[in-house]
Amino acid sequence: MNKRFVLAMVIALFTLSSAVFASNRKAGHVILIGLDGWGSYSVEKADMPHVKKLMQEGAYTLKKRSVLPSSSAVNWASMFMGAGPELHGYTDWGSKTPELPSRVVTENNIFPTIFGLLRKADPKAEIGCLYEWDGIKYLVDTLSLNYYEQSPDYTKNPTALCDMACRYIKDKKPVLAAVCFDNPDHVGHQDGHNTEAYYAKLNELDAYIGKIIAAMKDAGIYDDSVIIVTSDHGGIDKGHGGKSMMEMETPFIIAGKNIRKSGLFEESMMQFDCASTIAALFGLQQPQVWIGRPMSQVFR
Repeated sequence: MNKRFVLAMVIALFTLSSAVFASNRKAGHVILIGLDGWGSYSVEKADMPHVKKLMQEGAYTLKKRSVLPSSSAVNWASMFMGAGPELHGYTDWGSKTPELPSRVVTENNIFPTIFGLLRKADPKAEIGCLYEWDGIKYLVDTLSLNYYEQSPDYTKNPTALCDMACRYIKDKKPVLAAVCFDNPDHVGHQDGHNTEAYYAKLNELDAYIGKIIAAMKDAGIYDDSVIIVTSDHGGIDKGHGGKSMMEMETPFIIAGKNIRKSGLFEESMMQFDCASTIAALFGLQQPQVWIGRPMSQVFR
């Protein structure tokens, strides 16, 4: 077969797939903000005006369930990987590599993530992840990211991650960015869940969310964006990892371009549905090994 003809066919197929990808996108940008250890039980009582405005302007559930155990790495992995620990293999609170063999691995030697999925579909996309807890970097497929960075010690520099995220958004206008705070989990362990200190930290984190939203507006991407605010797990007393609803139920709040202003939705949602929902926002076909379902009822 003529080499020029083969090359022309490859270019045509790539152009067609790119056009289909672009036409199926609900938004040009998705910013995911994760608050580690934020239990749904706290939402009604919490003084979080920016979060509650997003709830009013978009859609939300307070009954998204964590996978078990209701701990950090296993749930961040599920959030990004569209599947549970039985498939991706990360099973402990601090997993850095799978304790079980991942059912599928990509060319980057990691279970398929939403970051890798977007990278394949859009090689030029700006994709980033900023975080406080070092464990996040083992779960996001760093080879698919343009930028990833841990903020300085947040006990000494509590505003550092917010400042980093605002700079990144204004400078790079990412197509997909995850900003993962390690609170209120730290306060939950130190002072306890459902305490005055816990709610004070939620109010502080809400102010950071407000600054990130302002940065999106300054960058000129807000009107073409979807913002998601969610969590890996909740907690009870000074811990988590068990099977109580205070530990397992977490908020999922979504607002922005092509998101219905529908408020509370009752459909069941699991942690791994987060990745599927983001994939659907970008018009991506999820891998067969993913078991997540997009919350497409919230889309216009």
